[in-house]
Amino acid sequence: MADTDNELTPLDSTSIAPQQFSLDVLLEKYAKGDERTADDVYERVARGVAMAEPEALRPVIEARFAENLKNGALGAGRIMSAAGTGIAATLINCFVQPVGDSIQGVDEQGLPGIYVALLQAAETMRRGGGVGYNFSAIRPHGARVKTTSSSASGPCSYIDVFDASCRTVESAGSRRGAQMAVLDCTHPDLLEFIEAKHSKGRWNNFNVSVAVSDEFMRAVENDEMWQLVHRAEPSPAMRAANDVHQREDGMWVYSERRAKEIFDRIMRSTYDIAEPGIVFISRMNEDNNLRAVETIRATNPCGEQPLPPYGCCNLGPLNLTRFVIDPFAQRHGGKPSFDWDALAERTRTHVRFLDDVLDVTLWPLTQQYDESRAKRRIGVGFTGLGDTLVMMGLRYNSQEGRDFAVRIARLMRDEAYRASVELARERGAFPLFNAKHYLEEGTFASRLPDDVKDSIRKHGIRNSHLLSIAPTGTVSLAFADNASNGIEPAFSWTYTRMKVMADGSREQFAVEDHAYRLYRELGGDVGNLPEYFVSALEMSARDHLDMMAAVQPFIDTSISKTVNVPADYPFDAFETLYFDAWKSGLKGLATYRPNETLGAVLSVTAEPAATPADALAEIDLDPLRIAIDHRPKGELPAIIEKVEYLTAAGKKSLYLAVSFIEVTGRVGGEEVTIERPIEFFIPAGQRDESQQWITATMRSLSLAARGGFVARNLQDLRKVSWDRGQVRLGEVQRLDGHHSPRWHDSEVAALAYALQQILHRRGFLDAEGNQVPSRLLSRLPRGQSNPNASSADNTLSSIEEGSAEERSVQALHTMHGRKCGNCGANAVIRKDGCDFCTACGEIGACG
Repeated sequence: MADTDNELTPLDSTSIAPQQFSLDVLLEKYAKGDERTADDVYERVARGVAMAEPEALRPVIEARFAENLKNGALGAGRIMSAAGTGIAATLINCFVQPVGDSIQGVDEQGLPGIYVALLQAAETMRRGGGVGYNFSAIRPHGARVKTTSSSASGPCSYIDVFDASCRTVESAGSRRGAQMAVLDCTHPDLLEFIEAKHSKGRWNNFNVSVAVSDEFMRAVENDEMWQLVHRAEPSPAMRAANDVHQREDGMWVYSERRAKEIFDRIMRSTYDIAEPGIVFISRMNEDNNLRAVETIRATNPCGEQPLPPYGCCNLGPLNLTRFVIDPFAQRHGGKPSFDWDALAERTRTHVRFLDDVLDVTLWPLTQQYDESRAKRRIGVGFTGLGDTLVMMGLRYNSQEGRDFAVRIARLMRDEAYRASVELARERGAFPLFNAKHYLEEGTFASRLPDDVKDSIRKHGIRNSHLLSIAPTGTVSLAFADNASNGIEPAFSWTYTRMKVMADGSREQFAVEDHAYRLYRELGGDVGNLPEYFVSALEMSARDHLDMMAAVQPFIDTSISKTVNVPADYPFDAFETLYFDAWKSGLKGLATYRPNETLGAVLSVTAEPAATPADALAEIDLDPLRIAIDHRPKGELPAIIEKVEYLTAAGKKSLYLAVSFIEVTGRVGGEEVTIERPIEFFIPAGQRDESQQWITATMRSLSLAARGGFVARNLQDLRKVSWDRGQVRLGEVQRLDGHHSPRWHDSEVAALAYALQQILHRRGFLDAEGNQVPSRLLSRLPRGQSNPNASSADNTLSSIEEGSAEERSVQALHTMHGRKCGNCGANAVIRKDGCDFCTACGEIGACG
């Protein structure tokens, strides 16, 4: 098939000039140094990955990899971004990591303790990898903790900790860390897990899924009872208050419920907020080529890779639109065709490419390195299936469309496995290869063509797993002219995306689907699209499911796909989808039903965009959440306050300024106007080099304010600590009526507190720094301080040295100790059997 360049030529109708938004994404996310085109990126990536080859072969293999990339092959995002750059980042997108039941060390099952796992996850995310976990080993809420003679808080409380850690990695400037939390359908805390994300803001950095067994699904189907169990012993109090008992297998039964009741709770949550997802864990393990040596408990964050502990996602799709010959030929009496030979060749080369990635990538943890070496998992996949079917004149939701997809998947399966056998002949099979176990009845490999199985028995195979269909996101947008994502149909032929500009403002861009653009470029009338242009929103939920079910038998791991469900889809039919998915042999299912909580997936622009007034008339737009693109020109109402505080280096003072803007939105069908902060800054004249960090902090706060999450940002800044001693700013009132200084763990934390107090007195935040709801804000007199704001802690300047109050504080004889929850000082000691703060006199727990 002819090579594709960046310009449309009469000889290659599939190659059209990329749209501007695709170029912008390419340059911002993937291009490095002086790279300006996709070909520049391809050559750098090919060069970097080919470094795994013997030196004599490198020039030849590098050229082969570059040609493959220029003709439809792609690496996953981490590969395209970091390969060949020398950046200390992993080329692997995602991992699964184990979590045990101890706090430190390893537990009785050999799993890493909770805080060991947390540290491992932080290191993985710091290097750019997402992480999936199964938290079921953690003992349930109320279980006995022998070492401390107490009861456990349960896995959900520890997921909170992992979520906070991920948020810290994000705020530190890395790409946002993606996470997946899985809990078994047998865990006693399952119902709490199901409901957790109904609490606003909880687990924002997690996708969540329930690991569902065939036994559970049969129990639901037959309306049987289901036991929630754990190996951990319940506490004495729980045993006294509940009907708990121990089974013959040693498991403790914490409760017993109707399986259908549990399933309904899962389904109702998924129907309402799209989570939790469902992982059919039995099917994942039965189909696994390595089921003799590993047990799958979790998946990567998007669900397409069931993985063992420390397993990795080393993925790379092929852009199927590049193999269509003479697309839309039926318009002039012809017939499109597909280059099957080219797809086979590209698949074989891509297996070698991804196998080399395993040898050139940085591994965040030695356990990940060891796991990859033992099994050498890779995942060749595809993207652009939806657009390819359109270009071939086939409806995605037709039997012909599914048959075509099956032919693609079967060919890629067979060629990938054949290529891996050839690599085994050249480089050796993966170390844990055992032909008898690998090909035993029921594994994916046992269903391969006979000639491929014979070759595996004779020569072995290089990679334990070879196929995966992942979401391709920005890779498709940047390198495939916004071809439809992964296995998905096009969501819409045109839609709007928001882009953050260099100055922090946001602009909207119209983005078009590749097949749609190509049809128009070839002279088609986009105002009257043919019937085979069928988008995701025009199909039934069953149509989406049928495509997954058709392709899954040819994928040795899994498929990431979202089944779109209309808002008015009946709940009973929604539950039936999941039963149909289970019976169809799928390994998981994610659904999306737009509703008031979730909104729509994307902003479709099939019709002219509504004016702001029109939009407000139709839907609620909380004025606290409306993104403000940029600071309006001209003067804005502002507050400027002097802040004085004490550090170990002495007294410091500066002025903080906060500007406000009025924002109108709609809450509960009622139009409301509130005053929001839009800009934080330090007036000129105090920006010496030592305070550049303050200027940077103010700019980040300004962006947070425009995005609608300044309250959370300030709370995060309050937690920042340093090694230069505590900072004194503000006051707390003691029980005896006297005032004591308030202490902070860093200068950043102190200034964040000062800003919280400014916004509290303005009425925007409450006394604890939490966001005041829009309805209450709308009732405040704008441009004035809130008369109801607490005045007990309004003084921002430090207490004058030698004052009566200062002497009163000193009379307490401040001593170093634990951190005080009242005044913040590191001054809590044990006095007369009670926790006592020697800085403010607060009395804590006794006993």
